[in-house]
Amino acid sequence: MNFISGFLKGVAMGAGAIAPGVSGGALAVIFGLYDKITDFIAHLNRNFKKNMIFFAPVGIGAVVGVLIFSRIIEFLFQNYEVEVRYAFVGLMLGTLPSVVTEANRKGYKSKYLIPFTITLCSTFLLTYLENNAAIMVFYNAVTSPVNLITYGLIVGFGTIVPGVSASIILMYMGAYEIVIGAISNLQIGYIFFIGIGFILSVVLFAKLISVLFEKAYGITYYAILGLVLGSIISIFPGFEMYSDYYFMNLLILLLCFIGSYSLSKYVRR
Repeated sequence: MNFISGFLKGVAMGAGAIAPGVSGGALAVIFGLYDKITDFIAHLNRNFKKNMIFFAPVGIGAVVGVLIFSRIIEFLFQNYEVEVRYAFVGLMLGTLPSVVTEANRKGYKSKYLIPFTITLCSTFLLTYLENNAAIMVFYNAVTSPVNLITYGLIVGFGTIVPGVSASIILMYMGAYEIVIGAISNLQIGYIFFIGIGFILSVVLFAKLISVLFEKAYGITYYAILGLVLGSIISIFPGFEMYSDYYFMNLLILLLCFIGSYSLSKYVRR
């Protein structure tokens, strides 16, 4: 993987991590980096220098993606949410075949469909709850160190677990604007405590998932594949056939699909 490819993947993952309804972990799977990232975090002492060189452009891109797109994503979702969701769906669908190929890298067994079905249905259930849980939002989110660390734990959880949108959970808590505001305005005090929670969460779940990959690669990957497919479906805004922008939205989806599908052979290098 060359620097530009790694950097662009990192930018996309960083932007996806802060976009409402989008899972940064799902994007990592689609880019073929998920198992590598979790293994690296879980085993920092193993090939540390080599891994640092490999992941440096991804990390730089992720930071750039978060910092630059924190304001842009917020603006786009406020003003062009449907178009942005169509674009994300097209991009993610285009690379899905390569994800399936990676899942079958060590062979395929019919029993893998069991965890796939379970996680897919679980994602549908979470999506249903997301769409019907407006009353669960707590508007009095606070910014004490403990609360900020908690927000960081949630961001880390959404980053490392495919199909889980940390942004949606933070919205339930009324904390999304606090986190996105801290990042976009570089509020170092807030970012410090959010970062502590993020690191703790990522390390914990990375170790767990790395063990699962080592012990049960096929089952684990198909479980993750169910989460990824479910996350794609969950962010799809639906068809509005009588909308003035119906065909434009379909064109956005199609162009993003063609572009990502054509590049999928190369982005995994």
